[in-house]
Amino acid sequence: MTNSLLPKALVDKAREVVEANRQAGRRIAVAESCTGGLVAAAITEIPGSSEVFEAGFVTYSNAAKIGQLKVSEDLVDTFGAVSVAVAWAMARGALLASEADVAVAITGIAGPDGGTPSKPVGTVVFARAESDANPAQIVADEKLFEKMDRSGVRLQAALCALELLMP
Repeated sequence: MTNSLLPKALVDKAREVVEANRQAGRRIAVAESCTGGLVAAAITEIPGSSEVFEAGFVTYSNAAKIGQLKVSEDLVDTFGAVSVAVAWAMARGALLASEADVAVAITGIAGPDGGTPSKPVGTVVFARAESDANPAQIVADEKLFEKMDRSGVRLQAALCALELLMP
């Protein structure tokens, strides 16, 4: 194994994702907020990832989510950027803005600031959208990564997002 800029666990998981999606003949996309491109970086660390990786969108601000991924401003205003509704809209937006078969979105609060009582630091929401799935069938999850620093939250979020990209 050659050296990597990224943690071994992340690269190993990305390798699994690339291999599994290559075998399944699926193209993948990611829409990232709190992970800031970490998932895309992990996937592209794998030689041959171009066979499966279609696109990565880093939409950190609400304006970027709305502009690039066509997330409804009303959704952001009503539910907040860190919500199942917005994560789902981000995943659907990434799917529609690319030629991918599956897209995963990540939005969360990595900290150390920005948390609230209802959405504490470490709250991360994930969603997966598939081109051949019923759009009414929402695949989303919310996790709380407690007692972790910013890097820990981002790493765990990236690992969860990669898991959602498995066929």
